[in-house]
This record gives sequence, C-alpha cells and structure tokens, in this order.
Amino acid sequence: MREAVGRLRDGRWLIVVIALAILAGAIAIAGRIATGQATSDLRDTALAALPLAAGTLTGEIEKQRLVPLVLARDDAVRGALRRAGTMQEAALNDKLKAIAGDASASAIYVIDTAGIAISASNAGEPTSFVGIDYNFRHYFNEAMAKGSASQYGLGTISGRPGLYLSSRVDDNGKPLGVVVLKVELDGVEANWRSSGFLVFVTDERGVVLATSEPEWRFHALAPLSAQDAAAAHEQLQLADAAFEPLPMRRAAGDGLATIEGSGKPRQFVEVVQGLPDAVPGWRLWLLTPADAALSSAANTARLTTLLGLLLTGLLAYVLTRRRRARRLRQEALARMNAELESRVSSRTAELTRSNSALAGEIAERESAEAKVRRLRDDLAQANRLSILGQIAAGVAHEINQPVAAIRTYAENAGRFLEGGKTEPATGNLTSIVSMTERIGAITSTLRTFARRPGVAASPLPVREAIDGALSLLSGRIRDSGVTIVKPRGNASPMVMASRIRLEQILVNLLQNALDAMKDQPDPRIEIDLAERDDRVLISVRDNGPGLGPEAAGNLFMPFQTTKEKGLGLGLVISQEIAQELGGTLRLDPDSAAGASFTIDLRRIE
Repeated sequence: MREAVGRLRDGRWLIVVIALAILAGAIAIAGRIATGQATSDLRDTALAALPLAAGTLTGEIEKQRLVPLVLARDDAVRGALRRAGTMQEAALNDKLKAIAGDASASAIYVIDTAGIAISASNAGEPTSFVGIDYNFRHYFNEAMAKGSASQYGLGTISGRPGLYLSSRVDDNGKPLGVVVLKVELDGVEANWRSSGFLVFVTDERGVVLATSEPEWRFHALAPLSAQDAAAAHEQLQLADAAFEPLPMRRAAGDGLATIEGSGKPRQFVEVVQGLPDAVPGWRLWLLTPADAALSSAANTARLTTLLGLLLTGLLAYVLTRRRRARRLRQEALARMNAELESRVSSRTAELTRSNSALAGEIAERESAEAKVRRLRDDLAQANRLSILGQIAAGVAHEINQPVAAIRTYAENAGRFLEGGKTEPATGNLTSIVSMTERIGAITSTLRTFARRPGVAASPLPVREAIDGALSLLSGRIRDSGVTIVKPRGNASPMVMASRIRLEQILVNLLQNALDAMKDQPDPRIEIDLAERDDRVLISVRDNGPGLGPEAAGNLFMPFQTTKEKGLGLGLVISQEIAQELGGTLRLDPDSAAGASFTIDLRRIE
C-alpha cells in the first residue's frame, strides 16, 4: 500500500515538473517572438525615418551644389580669372561674401589654374583664403580634370571639417580655374540629433564623416588596412587621425547593433542607405534605440503568456474536477437506478426527491458553465481592446498636428460667425473637412507617409491653384492691407499641371508683388485669367513702383535681385517650373504702372 502511494506521489511530482518546464519554455518562446516583432516594428520605424534623414543631407548638398555651378558661368568670375594676379578683386570678394551669406555656405572662393585662390568670401579676414595654394586638394585637381568634384575633409586654415563642392570655370573650352564652396554640415547634424535617432554618414572606406554623435567623427566601422588608412589620411587631410573602430558591435542577421560605452551597453536597430546622388561612396546609417521597446515587448509577452497559461491550467483543473464529479454522480445514479428497479413500488417518493436533487445539480452545473463562457468572452474582449489601444496611441501621435489645425480652423470659424462673416467661416469649415480627409489618409497609409510624393501633372482647374495660393498667403495679405482682385466670372479653364508646382509659381509672384507694394498708397493686386486659342493666360499685376529697364533685363538671371535680402533665384525657379509644365513665365512689357507677370500654359478640354 505504501509503495502504491509513493508511486502516485512520484507521478504527481513528475507531472508538476513537466508542467513547469512547459511553462518556462512557453514564456521564453513568447519573449523571443515578441522581441522579434518589436525589432521588426522598430525597423519599419527606422525605414520610415531613413528617407527624411537622407533628404536632410542630400537636400543641403544639392542646394549648395548649384552655387558653384552657377558661379562657374558668371562673367565676373571669368573676368577675374582672365586677369588673375594683375589686380585685387574687391567687387568679386564682396559678391562671394553676399552669396555665401544668403546660401548659408561656410566659404566660397575662386582658384586659378595654378591652384592659387585669387578671390574669396572671407577676403580681408585673418582666415582669408586669398593667396593660399590649393594645388594639393583633390577637389581642385579632379574639378580641373573632370569639370566638377566633391571632397570631405578638414580645412587647412579653419581646421573645421566640411564638404567641398567645386566646379571648373571654362572659357570657350579652355579651363580658367575652379570655383569652390565649402559647406559645414552642423545644421544637418543638429537636425539629426533633434530627431531622436543616432545618424551618421560613412565614406567608401567606412570612415565616419557627418554624425549626430560628434565624438564618433573620423572613427571607422572596422579597423582599416594600412593602405586604406593612408588613403583616408590623404583624402581627409588628417595627418594624426587613428581611425579607431566605433564602439559598436553589429549582430549578423537580426539588424541589431550594440553600442558600448562607460555605462551599460545599449541596443539599436540599424538601417543603412547609399547616397549615390549626393556623394558617390557615401552611406547613411540610422540607429533606432531599442532597449526600452525590446524589454517592454518581451516582458509584456512573458507576462501575458504566464497569465494565459495559468488561466488555462486553472480552467483545465476546474473542468477535470467537474468531469470527475460528473462521473461520480453518474456512478451513484447507476447504483441508485439498480436499487430503484428492485424497490420501485416502495421507494417512489425517494426516487422523486433524488431526481429533483439531480435536476438542481444540473441547473447549477449549466449556470457555472455559462459563467465560464462569459469569463472567456470577457478575456477575449479585453485582449482585443488592448491591441486596439496600442493602434489608437500610434495613430493619435500621427494626427496630432491635423487635430490642432482643426481646432484652430474651428475657433476662427466661430469668430467669423460671431462677426457675421459667413464666407471666411465657410472657408475655415472647408479646411476642417480637408484636415479630416488628411486624418483619414494618415490612418489608412500610416506606414508610407515618409515617401516622397509624386509630382506628375494631371488635369487641373486653374482657379483651384489660384485659390490655393491665396489661401497660403491669406495671413500676409490680410496683415499688409493689400486689395486682391480675383478673376471675373466663374469659368475655370483646365490645364495639364501639378497643382503644387503651379501654386508655387503663383505664391512666388504674389510674394514679389506684396514686397514691391510695401509702404505704397492704396496697394492693389489684380489676378486675371484669359483664354486665347489653345492657351490659358494667368496674369498677376500690382500697382507698385514697377521695374526699371536694367532690372527688367536681368530679371530671369540667377542671383540678380532688387531685394536687399533676396537671393535672386525665385523667378528663375518659377520660370523653370513653367517650362516643365509646357508653358512660359514672362514679364509683360506694356504695364502702365507697377509690374505684371503672365503664366502661359496649354489649355486642355
């Protein structure tokens, strides 16, 4: 008997050990699955942020790359290079300084064919580049050989790192020299730091250049060979740099990277993108902090699994006990039925009581089973609400700005209605509808919001673009007191254009007109719309002081402007957009007063 009891106890302990092992394994597997899902979600977040980080860098480089290209065709630069060494170029120095300030460039300078800087934006300063020999620089030799070049390195005078963009100056096929622009990427790096991600750029050898972590600059992804280290020293003008490896260990396959430092190692999810359009060989790395998300996901999954398994075990125990009780009752009932068959006549009353008791037990069992089913349904509903809460939290973060805009439009509409101004109130309500459509777009396409939108032309009513441009400038128009005369009638001819790009031209023209009429009496802007054959003419006319012959002749030339702080590229860009849309932008020569510009586009049916 004792041996039987011992075997029974041993069997129960074995079942407990197996159950605990299964529980521990399930919890571990749930943690790994949750960690993998959290890693995938972080990678999606990083991939969505990667184009924005890359666009910040490439946008800055492309903006600055245009300046040396345009200056290489400038007559003042060519004239200075033709007479290099014969006279001081004070006027050109001033021009380069003004352009460098407007373009937010660190320095702009002109080098002759011998490699000597003859003019610079910092001429006259202690750190002036004028007279410095740059014949050893790659950006000079490569530009002389190929027409343009780029090089990242330390400045020989300032000692600050930056990207050098150069363009060769030719005169009827004969090289005269090179125009160089240096841009320091401090603003780009500050933008990366404010994003909350860890972002850095490496060259073809894996050396870190621009980075949101300044102490990582000129470290390397992996130890460099002697040949690569020598080439990096020479390319970056770093004589003493050791190119020490980054304190980062990269795991194979899962996209996780561990950064070690003085404190606890931190985990990041890494994504990388090449930048062939910016600088060949450059790669952009974006690291997303992962410790908190992975730990939270794993702990949540483990806790959920533990609770689920405990609940399942409890439910199994209850069901087992119930089946056992049912079996015992059935056995008792069978014995009772056998006894009743022999004593049916004398025990009728007792049989009735037994049946009543059995019916009560069945009703109690059915009630308990109904409670278990309700509990199971409540647990399922709670799980669904938890998942829904997570999704709602993410969407709420994305629609925060549209909701704020809706509130602003609603408050404005209320004030307009209190003042009896129904038309602007209707405009604000329409804007609210637009914001709600934007919220709908965010909730349906949240994972693709960072991609660059398409700019393909499509049939467009011209009045929509006019109304859109006026809406964008409504605040400035109201504050300036300028009277806007919109096109007469309700007809809106159709053109083949991108609304955003056509609005860009109109906004540029309206801003120029507003600037021209500052401090003018009775300021007025007329927008006219006309159709001639298969053309649509959109005119923007002001009653300002107008343009002189010299300004009108240079109106569409880069860097030619009548504004004190203007860069002189607005009308040039607008003209190029109009040409891309298959039309033209011109200054009307017969304006009686003020200035009048006309956009000429092809009409479609």
